Amino acid sequence: MLPVEIVSALLGTVIGFILALTGAGGAMLAIPLLVFFLPISIFQAAPIALLAVFMATSIGAIQGLWKGIVRYKTTLLLATTGMILAPFGVKLAQYSSNKFLAMLLVLILLVVGLRSWQQTKQNISDHSQAPATACTLNPATSTLYWTASCTKCLIRTGALTGFLSGLLGVGGGFIIAPSLRKSTNFNNPSVIATALAATSLIATSSIASHIHSNTIEWHIALPFAFSATLSMLIVSEFLSPKIPDNVTQKVFAILCLLAALQLASKTLI
Repeated sequence: MLPVEIVSALLGTVIGFILALTGAGGAMLAIPLLVFFLPISIFQAAPIALLAVFMATSIGAIQGLWKGIVRYKTTLLLATTGMILAPFGVKLAQYSSNKFLAMLLVLILLVVGLRSWQQTKQNISDHSQAPATACTLNPATSTLYWTASCTKCLIRTGALTGFLSGLLGVGGGFIIAPSLRKSTNFNNPSVIATALAATSLIATSSIASHIHSNTIEWHIALPFAFSATLSMLIVSEFLSPKIPDNVTQKVFAILCLLAALQLASKTLI
């Protein structure tokens, strides 16, 4: 039988491959994979997945900052709110049963998988006829109009992301990116870069809470995170550009649904 460190590194390579093809949201598949192949609970798997999330999203955030497409103030509001709520999620997870956490994660995987599949069937909408968004950029200055509805929307998004990050170890990009697309008129590269930057910062709060509680299995977490990051960088460079987005969305949707079934069969039945 292979040592857990080797198994962890192999699993990280798989997650890195998925991250490269599907984006940061693919990190939510790390927890079902870790729980299935290693003798750990969802609570133990959460910080391991978060470390990989942090490393992967940090790279994307740095690239976005270099290109100047990260919306700084939006990122800070999302991240600040999320970082405040993340420790509460970690604390609740400590006192929750593995079955309860599994039920929540299965539900999220099902929702995200079905939503991703539906998006593959939707045509690109005509944004010129779309209703006004809560958060709107001034076309002349490229600055954001900070209305009350915009601020409330970003705070709600950041709070939910932070709480789920701490509770389940999911990155939160699957929450932030759709929310920004719905509530702002940011272009897609800016949405992605801002979501990655906020997710990276929120992940640090959850990881810090786990470090404070001494709940990270470092001998599993480090090989997993480093192999995931390396695999993601290699696949992103040589394979990802050759695969259509529609295909990767379908693959991600199928993987989410399969992971939900696998996790349900292992922890709920």
